[in-house]
Amino acid sequence: MKNSRSKYIRYTFFFAMALSLAACKKEYLNPNGAVADDVLLSARGLTGITVGLQKNFSTTRAGLMYAAITVNGITTNELISVNTGNTNEDRLMTGGVQVDGTNSVLLNVWTSSNKIIFDADNVISNAANLADKGLASGLIAHASIFKALALGNLSEFWEKVPNGTGQNVTFITRTDGFNKAIATIDNALALIAANPISTSFLSNIPTGVDIPNTLNALKARYALFVGNYPLALSSANAVDLTKRSALTYDAQNLNPIFEIATSTNNVIQPKNINLGQTGANIPDAGDARIPFYTAISTTVRINGFGAASLTPIPVYLPGEMTLIKAEAYARQATPDLASSLTELNKVVTRPATGNVLDANYGMGAALPALTGPYTQQQLLDLIYKHRCIELFMSGLKLEDMRRFNQPLADRKRNFFPYPFAERDNNTNTPADPTF
Repeated sequence: MKNSRSKYIRYTFFFAMALSLAACKKEYLNPNGAVADDVLLSARGLTGITVGLQKNFSTTRAGLMYAAITVNGITTNELISVNTGNTNEDRLMTGGVQVDGTNSVLLNVWTSSNKIIFDADNVISNAANLADKGLASGLIAHASIFKALALGNLSEFWEKVPNGTGQNVTFITRTDGFNKAIATIDNALALIAANPISTSFLSNIPTGVDIPNTLNALKARYALFVGNYPLALSSANAVDLTKRSALTYDAQNLNPIFEIATSTNNVIQPKNINLGQTGANIPDAGDARIPFYTAISTTVRINGFGAASLTPIPVYLPGEMTLIKAEAYARQATPDLASSLTELNKVVTRPATGNVLDANYGMGAALPALTGPYTQQQLLDLIYKHRCIELFMSGLKLEDMRRFNQPLADRKRNFFPYPFAERDNNTNTPADPTF
């Protein structure tokens, strides 16, 4: 953690410089162009920018991760807004037409995503010119992780997404957005296969993110979202489930869930002990993931990955990869229901060891195995239920609700309106969805 802190501090100057590129429009122009060019030409400058990408994604209320978890959680009934004075969160609670282009939480997702994509593109294009190819592959792979996450978040929340950054940028479908994230990942995987990431690069970025495993995990996630089940399965199988990959925090860069919500109890909290699930999707009695993710202090409170100021937040969970395999087996052209149930049971029966150092952070359901027999639909219903529990507050539930055909009445919106900040500056902005 000490090393992580020093690396963030070391690159504060470069991160601030990268942020200075931002403007209201997605051109992100910098009046000090010569200085910016110098940053983009040097290994140290590019390292500073990619460290800034991680910081921009993973910290503060305006950061993409916190904003996306909030939008997703409130919209899908995982979370509630606990203070009506937080107007934008409260309007997400109401949903429908109360969520419009002025919502600042949505704007944070939009702006932060586009800023991350802009900076990542600068790193990816300029790092390719460096003489040290091991350093270059590390820079490109690290930046590609956050570009893919930004593209994935835009594609989850909006029907169409910008096809790049710039003045009057055109839009592509959300499926194309997910596929663009996969292409970004494929490019990074090819580069690190040809030129392994140098130790000098790894020693100059925050610890915690396992780059190769994270690339494969995100590829599996987005392949699942576009219905490419063979690719989702092969990519999930490429992830070493004994390794963890997490965003780490220090005294200058706090866990944003704890900093904003847990410590104050004034913004968001879990809706209830059932994680907002109803009917057949209510967690089973004794499911040990419930006390992992929640704590009772008069009311239900955030625990798990928002428990403390320095608690790491996983980029993905091993359980997500296992559930991707279960779903891919069940949905492929010729469903393999036996293999699907085997993978699902790995999640259902995983013990809650309490060992926070294991790859799944000591979190497990610790339930008896499911025995079946099950039809394809019954298995998919169970996979959805356990994704909702296993991946609580991961920012993925809205995509799951659509993919598993959950009733529209169970969510506050299906897709979101485009921020006025975009519509006012881009004549290509699509029409808003009705719900």
